[in-house]
Amino acid sequence: MFHPPTPCLVVNAEIVRRNISSMQAYVNQHGLELRPHTKTHKSIHVGTLQREAGAYGLTVAKAGEAAVMAQVTDNVMMAYPPVDLPRCERLAKLARDASLVVGLDSELAVERLAETTQSAGTNVDVLVDVDIGYQRTGVQSDEDAVRLAQCVERSKSLQLKGLMLYAGKITGSAAEQTAQMQQLNSRLKALLPKWDAAGLCREVISSGSTPSAKYSHLVPAVTEIRPGTYVYNDMNIVRGGYCKMEDCAARIHATVVSTNVKGQVVIDAGSKTLTSDKCGPDPDSGFGHIAEYPAAKLFSLTEEHGQVDISKCDRVPELGERMTIIPNHICVCVNMQDSFWWCDAGAEPRQLPVDARGLLI
Repeated sequence: MFHPPTPCLVVNAEIVRRNISSMQAYVNQHGLELRPHTKTHKSIHVGTLQREAGAYGLTVAKAGEAAVMAQVTDNVMMAYPPVDLPRCERLAKLARDASLVVGLDSELAVERLAETTQSAGTNVDVLVDVDIGYQRTGVQSDEDAVRLAQCVERSKSLQLKGLMLYAGKITGSAAEQTAQMQQLNSRLKALLPKWDAAGLCREVISSGSTPSAKYSHLVPAVTEIRPGTYVYNDMNIVRGGYCKMEDCAARIHATVVSTNVKGQVVIDAGSKTLTSDKCGPDPDSGFGHIAEYPAAKLFSLTEEHGQVDISKCDRVPELGERMTIIPNHICVCVNMQDSFWWCDAGAEPRQLPVDARGLLI
């Protein structure tokens, strides 16, 4: 029986392949390109599976991640604004060996990326990041989008390719997401005539987010999507109604290390393993779902300890017993692991590296 040291991350290969296949089938059906965000798995192995299934390219958040994923594909997008010089310099050098697309939202980012690419003798494609309601990054008006695009066009080493959107605010039921996608469609219908009137390139209109991914066809102008979490899924996706429990490919294995307090057990997975992120759709549900004890609540995390309320369970977990937990936010969990166990039917489990772990620049 497979008993790796705990706490550890274990990934079910069959579920991963099923999730990859499902998203690829969706984009194929609707004439879209898929550029998965690798922030979820940070793995050359999993990225390779996505590319082999038909993904057009891969998406990252940091230049260091771009360098890792360039080993999988020469088509890498960084969906994150490169304002600081070290990051711009790293991208400029990487562009010698890979085709890079960068999303940005300021003239300073344009200036610095242009300066470093010109110095390196390289070229980088650019998408203008437009905020569609998430209020994190992205220009705030149609006029600002056009103005920034024209700034990109004035550079000799940057090529404008289109627009980048982040659809993270689009959530809810099918009816709610349909209505929100219609609002997004209206927003683009207002922007694109101004964009086109300025003679700007819109070869690519890239959208993102797992919850809204399979509603992307409701916005005809979108050409590609960048979902990330779908490859593993987590309790945010389950409780949001966007997948089923059996679609969760990655789980934390933990061991019960203490049973001394009545109505509670303690496991060896704390905030350094599971993260302290609450579940967005159900913030009072605890810090993950324990598969063997669905009535239990993982109610508190300190660095190395997870406290589990078992008062509603029909049996009491034993000291030394193993538990499997579906985390609230799998992306953060992965980034805290040096490696993970890849479990494929009919094969011995393999320990694989989290290749892009901890690459913050």
